[in-house]
Amino acid sequence: MKYDLLVFNIGQLILPDGNSGPQKGKNMAQLNIMEDAAFAVQDEKIAWIGASKEAVGLSAKEEKDAGGKVVSPGLVDPHTHLVFGGSREHELGMKQAGMGYLDILANGGGILSTVDATREASEEELFEKASFHLERMISHGVTTVEAKSGYGLDSATELKQLKVAKRLKEVYPVDMVSTFLGPHAVPPAYKGREEEFLQEMILLLDVIRSAGLAEFADIFCETGVFSIEQSRQFMQTAKDKGFGLKIHADEIDPLGGAELAASLGAASADHLVAASDEGIQKLAENGTVAVLLPGTTFYLGKDQFARARKMIEEGVAVALATDFNPGSCVTENLQLIMSLAALKLKMSAEEIWNAVTVNAAYAIGRGGEAGVLEIGKSASFVVWDVPNYQYIPYHYGVNHAESVFAGGKKVWERMPHSNVKLSAAMEANRF
Repeated sequence: MKYDLLVFNIGQLILPDGNSGPQKGKNMAQLNIMEDAAFAVQDEKIAWIGASKEAVGLSAKEEKDAGGKVVSPGLVDPHTHLVFGGSREHELGMKQAGMGYLDILANGGGILSTVDATREASEEELFEKASFHLERMISHGVTTVEAKSGYGLDSATELKQLKVAKRLKEVYPVDMVSTFLGPHAVPPAYKGREEEFLQEMILLLDVIRSAGLAEFADIFCETGVFSIEQSRQFMQTAKDKGFGLKIHADEIDPLGGAELAASLGAASADHLVAASDEGIQKLAENGTVAVLLPGTTFYLGKDQFARARKMIEEGVAVALATDFNPGSCVTENLQLIMSLAALKLKMSAEEIWNAVTVNAAYAIGRGGEAGVLEIGKSASFVVWDVPNYQYIPYHYGVNHAESVFAGGKKVWERMPHSNVKLSAAMEANRF
């Protein structure tokens, strides 16, 4: 048999176990590593895995010598706000000057600034901007991405964002998972009429479902945004209409968002910086994945991070995500989040790899499909220019990906060092 692709001379092949559900508790510290490995791809799927010496007799149309490097499944980013208009770099100076969020909002910044820019942008403009950010995510090793709406806060713009996400899924070879986050904030025009706005977003659910624009529904449950009761109403309605559930929960105050997510069987509860002990216990009991976003806490300059160690010890399945957005976490680099998880959440390298592969996949309905390298599963993988799997969380702030494959096809490759020309001055002082 002649395979489509043979990858051999792999120093370490990372093989997360995604067959029995997300990794929890002590199992999060277990990571299957095969050394001196190889695998073959046929019809966009993994067809064979074995020792590199066993690959000598195999035939393939294309061969990839991994050069002793690390190979992993493509990373999964289960929480992003990929589609939006404008940017908010001017707010950084305001934050440095000590201005609070409400003051920034009063000066034309904050989420409403992004809402205005997203409303004004055409679908084509949003598509081009989101493509730029998506390509950067892919270059950092991500092959499965969740993308939320939520910067429209009106029916027309929310649908526009979701249509852009659908176009991205059709154009790019990576797997895109869309989430409707209409109740992301309360528009100023609905101040004092929050229930009316929520009903408007609920009415959109049928339109979104019939058009196939989103798999999940999400809501921001927080003080000053939507209450537990309002969140329950929206989530239960979405569940009844066939949506998977997600929730922005307990980011600032322990309102009980984690408990709500668990009680409704949500796929994930996200943020959870202020989640209560009871909320953590409920997540563990009901199997809802905790998607932690340490990049957001870091960017906002806060000292209290989500209690990842407590969650893992209690048996919660923990995943990691960028929360890429223009206001509170402006990075497409999931590798950086892996480092923050090590430094700020005190997660081990093994826990981190499980959190950005198999567990992240379960958080967005791709459990057992994405974030794994198994026979019969998609051949989406990354060749990392690192000596071992512990190295990426250790060496932070740079891109360690050498090449990225989706469905067995190369979708990104770093320019070889030999093609990078040094200036005359640098060349003269190189040795």
